Amino acid sequence: MEQEGMPIRSIYYGRIGSEATERLLERFGHDGSFLLRDSETVRGAYCLCVRKAPYVHTYRLVHSDGHWYIQGSGVTSQRFRTVEALIENYRRAQVAAMPSLTDPLDKTQLPNSMGQDFFYMELNSSTSTQ
Repeated sequence: MEQEGMPIRSIYYGRIGSEATERLLERFGHDGSFLLRDSETVRGAYCLCVRKAPYVHTYRLVHSDGHWYIQGSGVTSQRFRTVEALIENYRRAQVAAMPSLTDPLDKTQLPNSMGQDFFYMELNSSTSTQ
């Protein structure tokens, strides 16, 4: 993630789990809000999580041969040099198999009362179960 620009780092939530992601998007997002987190099952992959009520849709981003792409999920596979380029492409394109990516859930914009405590709690609970 260190190779990506600030827009991506601000929506990258690291090792939070799918339940924590759903709570974040339900509490602070709306339809089209999205964030990026580490995949819980595939090492080195990310999950692009998008809210479209009543669900949070998750798309796995994998890296292969120097390019990033969305794995499976009915989305046509296009390859990009960076995660940022991939996300920007899907923000501009209307893809039938994916909810619109309208608003990044910027972690620096979350209320302080929730932000740090929430991440500390989630990181500790996810590391204690492994």
